Amino acid sequence: MTTLTRTALVVAAVLLLLLALLWVFQRHLIYLPDRTRVPPAGEVVPGARDVSFTTSDGLRLGAWYVPGTRDVTVLIAGGNAGNRRDRAPLARALSEHGLAVLLMDYRGYGGNPGTPTEEGLYRDALAARELITGSRVIYFGESLGAAVVTRLALERPPGGLVLRSPFTDLAAAGRANYPFLPVRPLLRDRFPVAESIAKIRAPVVVVYGTRDTIVPPRLSRAVAQAAGGQVTTVEVAGAGHNDLAMLTGPDVVAAVVGLAERLGRQ
Repeated sequence: MTTLTRTALVVAAVLLLLLALLWVFQRHLIYLPDRTRVPPAGEVVPGARDVSFTTSDGLRLGAWYVPGTRDVTVLIAGGNAGNRRDRAPLARALSEHGLAVLLMDYRGYGGNPGTPTEEGLYRDALAARELITGSRVIYFGESLGAAVVTRLALERPPGGLVLRSPFTDLAAAGRANYPFLPVRPLLRDRFPVAESIAKIRAPVVVVYGTRDTIVPPRLSRAVAQAAGGQVTTVEVAGAGHNDLAMLTGPDVVAAVVGLAERLGRQ
């Protein structure tokens, strides 16, 4: 066996080992939960209270509910990192406009039991939706959460959706961040947003930042183009994925409040 052949075999073995490790541990790269137990809701958002719900596979998960003065409730599903305390500023901002807010956390986030997966997050959102009794509901999904609420909308149609920094599917977002890896064949979790949004007839608002390097703007625009119903796009100039402008900026808040006002006129 020549030196060149041995070198090639070693390189191939190392690559196969790396791919195997990525297959096994990929969800540790996708889901980045802050597992810290959150404080009582009222200490973070004025007027909020702690609530809980039980998923179809038996997990009891915590959430925060903020009552409102309007007959519209916003279900907020966060992205892949942090926990609901990080989205509390958005809940406060929407509450100031009279909107009720249910700020959920997924399994494994914010002191909740369980381990996140695509199917698990969907079960969590479906169980959270059961807590809302009003007839007018807006689903707000941030990044990965946009994928979660889009699937939720297929089974439990909302009054409307606000998708903040959505991607077409997880593989497309993965390729943008790991261009040197064969992301699509490796992925266990898919989150096919563009495919699902084409089947939804509720009004959709897609919000994205022009300097988003985590979910490139072209992916969010593609989601808007794939929408099956009425769609509005909101472009936040100069904003990156995790900028404050994408959490409580006026464009984001106005997107939700404007959709709520449209629902209120129906």
